[in-house]
This record gives sequence, C-alpha cells and structure tokens, in this order.
Amino acid sequence: MVKVRPRLYKYEEIAEEVIHLIKSGTFRSGDRIPSVREMSRQKQMSISTVLQAYYLLEAQGFIETRQRSGVYVSTRIPSAMPEPDISSPELDPGKVSVWQLVKTILRDARNPKLVPLGAAFPNASLLATQKLNRIQASIGRRKREMSGAYDLPEGCKTLRVQIAKNSVRAGCNLAPGDIVITSGCTEAINLSLRSVCKRGDTIAIESPASFDVLQCVEALELKALEIPTHPREGISLEALEFAIQHTPVQACVVTSNFNNPLGSCIPDTKKKDLVTLLAGHEIPLIEDDVFGEIFFTGRRPVVAKSYDQKGLVMLCSSFSKDIAPAYRVGWAVPGRFREQVEWLKYTSTMATATLPQLAIAEFLASGGYHHHMRGIRRVYERNVASVVQAVERHFPEGTRTTRPTGGFVVWVQLPDGVDSMELYKKSLKQGIAITPGYIFSSTDRYRNFIRLNAANWSETIERAMQKLGKCIVELT
Repeated sequence: MVKVRPRLYKYEEIAEEVIHLIKSGTFRSGDRIPSVREMSRQKQMSISTVLQAYYLLEAQGFIETRQRSGVYVSTRIPSAMPEPDISSPELDPGKVSVWQLVKTILRDARNPKLVPLGAAFPNASLLATQKLNRIQASIGRRKREMSGAYDLPEGCKTLRVQIAKNSVRAGCNLAPGDIVITSGCTEAINLSLRSVCKRGDTIAIESPASFDVLQCVEALELKALEIPTHPREGISLEALEFAIQHTPVQACVVTSNFNNPLGSCIPDTKKKDLVTLLAGHEIPLIEDDVFGEIFFTGRRPVVAKSYDQKGLVMLCSSFSKDIAPAYRVGWAVPGRFREQVEWLKYTSTMATATLPQLAIAEFLASGGYHHHMRGIRRVYERNVASVVQAVERHFPEGTRTTRPTGGFVVWVQLPDGVDSMELYKKSLKQGIAITPGYIFSSTDRYRNFIRLNAANWSETIERAMQKLGKCIVELT
C-alpha cells in the first residue's frame, strides 16, 4: 500500500520552499531573505501565514531574525550529514616525515591558476595590508633611524603592551615582560619546543594535527605521540592521561581554539582540566591560539594559559591569520621558560623586524584591529557555512564534515574507498587545489580525509566544489 503524504498547511508549504532554496544554494548562509511583507505579497498570502512559516524556519534553525535589519539565512543550518569519526591513532610514538609532501602542496597553493581550496591562507581581500602599509610608511617618516634599528630579542615594548591588553579578552592577565615577539606563530612553537625538549624526546600532539606543528617536530628530531581528538571538543583527556602513564612525555602541543584541520574548540572547563592534568606531571603545554580571534560565537573563547598557575603553559599566536601574514609577527608567552625562549630567539633570528611591529602596535592602539576583526568574523562565518553546505550538495553519500565555530578550515571524511592523494592528483587536473589528509599525521591514518580552505567563497568555488564532488564519485 502506497503511503500518502499528508497535505501541508500553507505556512508549511512556504517553509519547505524556503528550505529548498537554501539547500539548493539559491540563498546561502548570511543572505537576507524576503521580509514577511515581501513574502506575503509574493505568495499572495496573509502576513500571519508567512509569520507562522518564518517562526517554523527559525525554530528549525534555518533562519534568524536580526533586530532592525531583517531576516537572514542562518550560518548554523541543521544538517543530516554526520561529523567525522573521532580519531584513533597508534598508541606508540613515531618519527615524523612529511616535509616533501608539504612542500609540494604549499607550492600548488601559490599557483594562481588553481582554485584555492588547499593551504590555510587567509582571504587576501580581508587582510589589513593597505592600512598597515600606510601606518608603516607614516612611522618610517616620523621615527626615521629608530624604525630601522635593531630591537631586543623580546621585541618592541609598545607592541607587547598592546598584546597584553588584548589578551585580557582571552582570560589572561599578562605584563608586557611576559611576552616575546617572534617571526610568526611557527617560530613561537619552534622556540617553545626547543626550550623544553631535546632530540629523541616524545611530544604528545592532537590527531589530526597542523602540519606546521608536525614540521617543527620533524625538524627537531622529536617523536610524535598522537592523541585521539574529537571534531568539536578537541583532545581526549582520558587518552592523554593514559599516554602519560605509559610513555615518557616531555611536552604536549595543543591548538585549544579552532584546531587546524578539525576546527575543534576545547570547552573552557576542559581547558582547565587539561592544564591541571599536565601540571600534575610537570609537563609543559605549548598552546597554539593562532585562530583564537576568528570566532563565530558571542564571545572570544579563553585560552588554556588563563588557567596556568605554575608557568607551564607556553601560549603561542600571531597576526598571520587575521591581518598581515606577510609581516611575520607573532608572539610567545613562555611562562617559566621565558629566559630560555628569549635566548633561543637571539641565537636564531636575533629579533623580529622593527617596523612591522610598530605598525601593528599602532593599529591595535587605535582600535582598528577590533573593528577589522568584527567585519572579517562575519565573512568567515558565512564562507565556512557555504563550504559545508556545498559539501552536502555535491559530495557523495558516506561523506562526513565538521561544522567549525571559528577559523576558516573544514575537515572532510570521504567514503572509505577514496584515497585523498589520488583525489589530490585528480583535482589538480580540474584546476583545484586541496590538502590531502596524509600530511596531518605522522602515519597514513587520514588517507580518506581532506582539508578544505573556506576563507574564500564565490561562484568559481561553488563550481569547483561541484567538480570535486564528481571526482570523488569517480574514485568510489
């Protein structure tokens, strides 16, 4: 017997039409949809009927009403697509060797002929480059010789003051003297690892982990002990505690807010538990917070450093993902290891370039940074949601995807039979750059995973996602 679908009420018909337009990509996350009055005129239905439809859509999470602005497609549309599995890496530490593959992928990411879904470069149109260049030119004229002089290894005090002020929002009470300016976040992590580890030591890391961290581990000839990591809540504390009890761990490296590639954000209470766990074993925590300012929720998530009572948390970050990657300005808050980090900074690069530091310090002091960040958060939230929805539209059944609440990368688990390296080669022929999952581990564990850069969105990227979906189908 054929089951007859019950007749829909008028308001349910309107709601279904809007859902279809959203899922088909006509309206994307963040788009303004017709007002109640506009929809009432279009459908020749009463305002109360349209209101009922919009109440239903809002309750289901498809739309949101913004006071004095209108009705918009939600950036957190409900999805039937599951999240990726929690990782299950090997129990034994291993050597890292992925540099050649990383080098190839970074080279392809710079190719202007390829659609940029690969390396986690920020959206070039959203950077503060022009503003900072003007500030830098002004400082060069005003301060002349001073702007070209060597600085001390710890960096410009004016910038360290501004970073300390900004860190209050992340839950930290820092003095300028707690901070060491570095040439980007990678140098901050590298110096932190060098200050607490020696060749052959074992480092606990998330799995999957940023290949920048893996490169530091490889270059320093350390061993990586990969810890299972949840796609939303981050590193498993139970697995980490088990690992510490069974393996000598010299340090732990974690991206607390918006892990790359997962996009996971460790809940605040769990950050406190993480710090407590490691402090109990006197193990330093190297915390990467490079994506921490790109949050889509109402407030900035705190850092694990805010719970540090023993000086064992070494906070690392930079301005590379939000305002100026080419300036190469980052920082470390090394706690009890500050003197060692400062000395290592001196023996490697002596000091970070002075003029970029002064320009960023002035940008922060003027309030320009916070104004800039409010704008780019909205754009990145829309773009991430658009990429996730495109995965749902174009990728085959069996695909899983994360739904990050910050940053601009999306982690995708493909059907079991798909090899991400084969997909990488196939996508290059279609003019698309992606990042295969292989380079986010010291093993081949993530062979059927890819990371997508969601910093950009356009019709070109929509078409690229459609082509990518076809390539995946051909490999299944």
